[in-house]
Order: sequence, then structure tokens, then C-alpha cells
Amino acid sequence: MQANDGKANEGKALETDVDGTNYARIPLKTRVVMPEDDLDAVITEYATDTVQPGDVLFVTEKIVAITQGRSYRLDEIKPRKLALLLSKYVTRTPYGIGLGMPETMEMALRECGTPRILFAAAVAAVTKAFGRKGDFYRIAGDKARAIDGPTSGTIPPYNQAVVLGPKNPRGVAAHVQTLIGGKAEVAVVDINDLGGNILGSTLDRAGEDRLVRILKDNPLGQGHQSTPMGIIRAV
Repeated sequence: MQANDGKANEGKALETDVDGTNYARIPLKTRVVMPEDDLDAVITEYATDTVQPGDVLFVTEKIVAITQGRSYRLDEIKPRKLALLLSKYVTRTPYGIGLGMPETMEMALRECGTPRILFAAAVAAVTKAFGRKGDFYRIAGDKARAIDGPTSGTIPPYNQAVVLGPKNPRGVAAHVQTLIGGKAEVAVVDINDLGGNILGSTLDRAGEDRLVRILKDNPLGQGHQSTPMGIIRAV
């Protein structure tokens, strides 16, 4: 097991205070996880010996999805004309391309269905004119929000790939909890520098809300850190 020494996540504080409790955020540095990897083996190799009773083990949705075979090379995706059109109206940010490229929009159309994406786009076009943001993803849903496209900071080979959201993240969290001997709660998370969501966990709603606040500044980092898992520990 290789815990991060902090240098890989330069600029990210490894402790935070939430509701009067100080929490350590311990990134777990791994090799680059590939589609042929088995998630159980990755968890066993990098997390099982480090996690302690009372911890929360959080796993990024990206490595779950990759090991489920839900990553696609850009050259495997043939965007339809509608995807080319809709992607032009999506705002790109330095933290993630979202659906702002034809390939990611094409995968959103496949994952969520064309009617839902068109309805989300129509509503967002109207409400954006009145200064309201975020309606597209609220309507399109978690499947659209979880789609990751390549950025300049993405680790190869995923700098040339689109990764969808994971299947059954709540079931994955429950399975991983069993794998680590029930020592800790487990969450599958979608965290970036703009905020985050808990896609599935063994926590209750209050615990999930607290975890989002603990991770809100994205202590794992956004680029080449290779820290796709971490541990939350009260200190």
C-alpha cells in the first residue's frame, strides 16, 4: 500500500474542520487503474491495510467505472449531428470539459436518452436567459453529470477517452465495505474542483451531506496526482 505523502496533491490541505470536528483527508496513491484491472484487487492492494475502524473510505467514481468497462477511447465514439450541435452550447471550465465536446455529448444521449437531453437543453436555454444556471444537469440527472471527458491534466490513456458514471454505485460501496471487513463506511464519490456528489455509499443521508462538506475542496486533486481513493479520519 502506498499512502500519499502530500506532495502529489500540492496545494491541497490534508485536514479540514467541519461542524467542530477536525478531519484528516488521506489520499491513497495508486498505479494508473486500467480497464483490465479488478476493483477488488485494487482496493485490497492500496486500502485494506490502511483503513481503520471509524474511517470513511471514499473511492472516485472514475476508477469504479473504468474497472466496469465503462471507458471509451475517443476514436471509438462517432458523434451524431445532434451531439455536435448541443455540445457547442455547453460551457467548458478548466476543471472538466463536461458535455462540451461532441464525444461526451454523444455518450450522454446514449446514457440518458435523446428526449431527456433535449428537454434538459431546452429548459436550460430558457432559464439561463434569466440568469439561472445548473438546470441542464438537474434535469439530465446523475448519469449525465458523471460523464468525464479528457482535459489537459488527465492521466494517459484517459486524456484520450470518455469515462461514464459507474453502474450500481450503492451496491459497489456495500461490496467494498464487506471486502475491507466492515471496518469503515464506504462511499463512491464524484468530486472535482467545482464541488461534488455522493453517487452511492453505506452512510446515511446526514453522513453523506457531511462527507460532501469534508471533500468540497477536492483534496484528491484534479489532474496527474493518481490518488483515486482516500480515507477520512476524525483526528
